[in-house]
Amino acid sequence: MIDEELQEWKEHTEDLIAALVEDGTNEEVHHTIEHHFSSADFDVLEKAAITAFKSGFEIEEPEEAELESGEKVFAFDIITEQALDFDIIFDETKKMYELAKQCKVEYDGWGTYFEE
Repeated sequence: MIDEELQEWKEHTEDLIAALVEDGTNEEVHHTIEHHFSSADFDVLEKAAITAFKSGFEIEEPEEAELESGEKVFAFDIITEQALDFDIIFDETKKMYELAKQCKVEYDGWGTYFEE
C-alpha cells in the first residue's frame, strides 16, 4: 500500500521524467539527481545529513534558505547519478522519503538537469 504523500511523489516522478523526455533530454546518459531535504531546525537537519552520509549517500553541505513566505529553513541535497528510468528513480525516491520520515525532516522531492 502506498500512502497519499508517496503517491504524489510517484506522480511527480512520472511527470518530471515525461517532461524531460518530451523536451529532448538525452535518455542514454545518467542524470544528476538532487533529492531535497529541509527543516526549520538546523540541528535536526544536520542529524539527517549525518545519517544520510553514514548510509553511503553523497550529500551537499546544509545551508540556510528562504521560502517564498520569507520563512527561514535549512536545507541539503543528496546527489546521485541515475539513468532516467522511472523504476530506478522512484525506488530511490521512496528511500529518500523514508529517510526524511525517519529523521523528522521534510522531503522536498527531486530535480535534475536537461542533458544534451
